Amino acid sequence: MAKKIQLGKYQELIVTKQTDFGVFLNTPAGEDSQKILLPKNQVPKGTRLKDVLEVFVYRDSEDRPIATTLEPDITLGGIARLRVSQVTKIGAFLEWGLPKDLFLPFKEQLYPVKEKDAVLVTLYLDKSERLCASMHVYDALRNDSDYQKDDQVTGRVYEISENFGVFVAVDDLYSALIPQKEVFEKYRINQPVYARVAQVLEDGRMTLSVKKKIPEQMEEDAQYLYGCLTDAGGFLPFHDKSDPEAIKNRFHMSKNAFKRGIGHLMKEGKITISSDGIRTI
Repeated sequence: MAKKIQLGKYQELIVTKQTDFGVFLNTPAGEDSQKILLPKNQVPKGTRLKDVLEVFVYRDSEDRPIATTLEPDITLGGIARLRVSQVTKIGAFLEWGLPKDLFLPFKEQLYPVKEKDAVLVTLYLDKSERLCASMHVYDALRNDSDYQKDDQVTGRVYEISENFGVFVAVDDLYSALIPQKEVFEKYRINQPVYARVAQVLEDGRMTLSVKKKIPEQMEEDAQYLYGCLTDAGGFLPFHDKSDPEAIKNRFHMSKNAFKRGIGHLMKEGKITISSDGIRTI
């Protein structure tokens, strides 16, 4: 069976016919009905019959398969951050380096996008064999990074789950998660994240922590807590028996981090801890 021409991918095709408006390309032994046009203005100089050309295949404005030697910013199954060129009644359209903008349906948006937004998307084929973009990138993100435990990484938030935590695309390419137990602030989609790799899972996906390693973080947390005490006039109604959620809401840290911080301050002789709270000395 002859190999079919595939939409959304680079492939090597053979010149089967030359015309005044371009050349027609096909796979070896491909059916005549499958041949597609490479427009004249993109045909390499000196091209002849039976030459092999590497092209990208998509659909033109009339929904016909067409070849191009232009390089799109994304290919089938890949990931890229693309700019929104316009938002219409049927969805949004993204710039991706080709004359016809890429369609982003409403149902594939994680939030209503606006013109000029830069959104992280993957490229897929819909049921009608049209190339479309989707902001649901979890399954498309890679898990083969070279990052190791305690490495510092940068990324952007692409999805937020109350159950699992904050999903981050490291380098706009690799899969990572700030687990819910490590989330101590309100995140937003597209927010930059600067974090430490807390763990690399067996499947290669990363868990992240925005906290530093414990000794460094303890010192930083202690300074922060002492500042909060000073701002509050030297007393706060929190101690090592306080409710974890109350601590998280007030100080944006876990109860363990809070206990380490006030323990550090007490050892330095800066505070006292009593049944009603903590006080500066």
